[in-house]
Amino acid sequence: MSLSDTTRTSGRDGRKQRNARRILVRGPWELGASILIGLGVVMLMQPFFLWAYTYSFIVLLVGTVGFIIVSHFPE
Repeated sequence: MSLSDTTRTSGRDGRKQRNARRILVRGPWELGASILIGLGVVMLMQPFFLWAYTYSFIVLLVGTVGFIIVSHFPE
């Protein structure tokens, strides 16, 4: 393994880390989790569709857990 091979590998790893940092930004994920929470509340309160009421707790739970996880992402 030559020096150019190690440089090339670390360059790829650096790009992967930058891409991961770009994907794991808090703002858009928090917005998505908040939308899920809001959707779950709307599904819980509507009187028309039983299937929406049935899945409202799951949607609320996923949104809440997602928000807790996302709140630990870097800004």
